[in-house]
Amino acid sequence: MGPKENDRRSSGSHVPSKKPFIYYYFIVLLVVMVLNALVFPMMERSVEVPYSQFVKELEAGSVEDVYVNSSNTEIQFTQKGQQWNITYKTAPFPGDNLADRLEKAGVENYGSEIATQASPLLSFLMSWVAPILMFVIVGQIMGRMISKRMGGSNAMTFGKSNAKIYAESETGITFADVAGEEEAKDALKEIVDFLHNPKKYGDIGANLPKGALLVGPPGTGKTLLARAVAGEAHVPFFSISGSEFVEMFVGMGASKVRDLFKQANEKAPCIVFIDEIDTIGKKRDNGGMGGNDEREQTLNQLLTEMDGFDGKKGVVILAATNRPESLDKALLRPGRFDRRVPVELPDLQGREAILKVHGRKVKMSDDVDYNAIARSTAGASGAELANIINEAALRAVRFGRTAVTQADLEESVETGIAGYQKKNAVISQNERRIVAYHEVGHALVASCQSHSAPVQKITIIPRTSGALGYTMQVDEGEKYLMSKEEALNKIATFTGGRAAEELIFHSITTGDSNDIEQDTRIARAMVTRYGMPDEFDMVAMETVNNQYLGGDTTLCCAPETAKRIDEQVVRIVKEQHEKALDILREQEGKLHEIAGYLLEKETITGDENMKIFNGTSKTAGDAEE
Repeated sequence: MGPKENDRRSSGSHVPSKKPFIYYYFIVLLVVMVLNALVFPMMERSVEVPYSQFVKELEAGSVEDVYVNSSNTEIQFTQKGQQWNITYKTAPFPGDNLADRLEKAGVENYGSEIATQASPLLSFLMSWVAPILMFVIVGQIMGRMISKRMGGSNAMTFGKSNAKIYAESETGITFADVAGEEEAKDALKEIVDFLHNPKKYGDIGANLPKGALLVGPPGTGKTLLARAVAGEAHVPFFSISGSEFVEMFVGMGASKVRDLFKQANEKAPCIVFIDEIDTIGKKRDNGGMGGNDEREQTLNQLLTEMDGFDGKKGVVILAATNRPESLDKALLRPGRFDRRVPVELPDLQGREAILKVHGRKVKMSDDVDYNAIARSTAGASGAELANIINEAALRAVRFGRTAVTQADLEESVETGIAGYQKKNAVISQNERRIVAYHEVGHALVASCQSHSAPVQKITIIPRTSGALGYTMQVDEGEKYLMSKEEALNKIATFTGGRAAEELIFHSITTGDSNDIEQDTRIARAMVTRYGMPDEFDMVAMETVNNQYLGGDTTLCCAPETAKRIDEQVVRIVKEQHEKALDILREQEGKLHEIAGYLLEKETITGDENMKIFNGTSKTAGDAEE
């Protein structure tokens, strides 16, 4: 390790001493003492004058108050309209009848006793305690007002990290509470074992990874995994969001980073978790402009601190992000974040395990089939699955049941896909027929193809998402690859609705806008990303950005090539549209039969659909139109 590295460590570990808040109150006390000792006495002064002047003031009518002490040795008086609190003193003239003079002069306020001062205790309270309390109260009120305007109750705690600290007994989460992410748990169990048995690793010379970066889509349980690591290791857990380092004052973010690592070193072994680290960890780019970027300062301080602390102390840095491509390369190098732990969307077994974990917290009926629900929720995250369980429980309560049934779970899944049922929607009979034939067109094309997922449900009940009906297909098992034939069959299935409208009503509607978007997306991906058409072979024409946040694509080709890509996409969709038309022409009788049954029942299952398709149903004998 070079001297530069040592300098970075020493600079990173140095934290300037901060004066306690009582220090500033001590300054206020000194100010009050100076005011009471010097300023306030100057504002209350007394002036000695001869008795003759007192008499002249009486005759002129300018005297307001007169007081004579009990021993008759001193007269005190004040003038009318004076700006300062000045008291005049004089000695009485022997033999002079002062009372008669006061009566003639018209002085209303006079007495024989000099006003006495308040008690020493009251004087102390009013002169010392009251001003200090006033300063304290006004300071607290102003601090809270400024804090609210600056965006939080802790905005005035400059340089403090404000990290939430959980003791080992407060996390309450272990690996048993995390399901569906076995690979991620295996990668983090080694960190837990190191915190439990550091000597085992120290004997062989191995160092604890300084940091682990949890990467994955939103809702997959990255934060939950971090808290589970702390719960398993039985160590303090510091939790802070990356956005909390961003301040309106320059240098405050870096100061918060220093304070966070200082606290972590004091409580080692411990775990520090930074959520949404991409907020402060973005690639450093000045954009060709000078100046000092606050975010870059914060990132530089974070890099320095991660280099500066000793990994053998047992301080582990965990961070989570769903935008790993935006992070600075210096942050991802070994020695800082040594491990990158993917937390992907759960597979079929993972979804079933997640449903069971959340189902333990809810009263479930004995006939609940978690596997069926898991198969119908392909691509769902852990948070979405937890919401499905909760929505099913709410539906059970709404219908007066004491336990969640399979129907509640299925309806909850459909609610997540298409929204709630619009029970009071008024749809004309003609539009219901169009929707019925449209959805049956999808189902019939899918049923006639060998590489399509089985149809599970067909319905023409409107939903709050805007869908007037939908057809649900569910694969029997988990699929990770999609062949060219399967992709083409998907496109044909999407075009089946439009094909049915053209065949039966000789017209088209706006109801298949979503189908058009989906078949176009698949066809374009086949051309630009999957290399399935022969024309472009294995050449990528698009790059995927933000794969965990929607997967936006950027076209990387010449304008002439883009035109050819569009032609290929149109050709693929047209061919599959013609294929769907041909299938429906051959099965027109079945199309009428299933559509008639759907109009009668509004919702039919996949089994009922196949019974009619195979000619084994006796229910739809009169349904053909």
